[in-house]
Amino acid sequence: MSAFSSSAAPRAISRALRSSRPSPRWTRQLSTQIARRSPSLSTKGHINSSSRPVLRHPRALPNWAIGGCRSIFIQTENTPNPDALKFLPNHRVVPEEINTPFVEYLNPRSTISPPYPSPLAAKLMNIDGITSVFYGADFITVTKAGDANWAHVRPEIFALITEAITSGETIVNVAERKEGDEGLEEDSLAYNENDSEVVGMIKELLETRIRPAIQEDGGDIEYRGFDDGYVQLKLRGACRTCDSSTVTLKNGIEGMLMHYIEEVKGVHQILDQEEEVSLQEFAKFEEKLKQQKAA
Repeated sequence: MSAFSSSAAPRAISRALRSSRPSPRWTRQLSTQIARRSPSLSTKGHINSSSRPVLRHPRALPNWAIGGCRSIFIQTENTPNPDALKFLPNHRVVPEEINTPFVEYLNPRSTISPPYPSPLAAKLMNIDGITSVFYGADFITVTKAGDANWAHVRPEIFALITEAITSGETIVNVAERKEGDEGLEEDSLAYNENDSEVVGMIKELLETRIRPAIQEDGGDIEYRGFDDGYVQLKLRGACRTCDSSTVTLKNGIEGMLMHYIEEVKGVHQILDQEEEVSLQEFAKFEEKLKQQKAA
């Protein structure tokens, strides 16, 4: 992500606030007067610093037919995570009628369970070696196991996505929800009139300057809270299992938030229970290897 511009940053943030959300209660403005020394979201091997990231929409191709067959074009993009590939099907993925900007499937059961079952995700998760499927607004990120080979699984992924789109299959279904599930659809960065001034500014900065860069890398970011000066965040999609995710949080996101919002002391990464168990097991494995080498 590019370094900040002293004139563009405040305009971008205020413009996004005016155009997409109700007017907030606060009047305090983000201070961006020392932009020449401001940090950027550039991190080693994770976010490109050559230009400001923009969520790209592939150019729509004409829907002309030969012999009654519709022509489609699916692009692929590498991500900083070597085990994740980003597919752009030139087709809306997450329906506009739901408020969440992404849907993530981490196991086969989640692909058939409420709130957003997906036949395509179920088929993709059934491919040997595929560990997760992530839907963005107009892209699909597929993550594989470390020992799986893209040369073997990519053709099957292409075939399944192509079949789903050409057949008109609904990619994301909205299942009937039970009472108390309303919060499942909410975007964690959405404006909330109950947010404090600081939390409102944190969300604005995350959405206008940080989320586009994360989406460019095949993922997204989730706000989990602000406690005692520390912003709690969770990376999703390709960024969730990327080796450089910690670098992104500390050197990129943390630096930007602390620069613009003086109340922010740092950033904490939130892990799911499964991720915490995996990290603990990995730490035990590394310790065992060290002991074997020492012996």
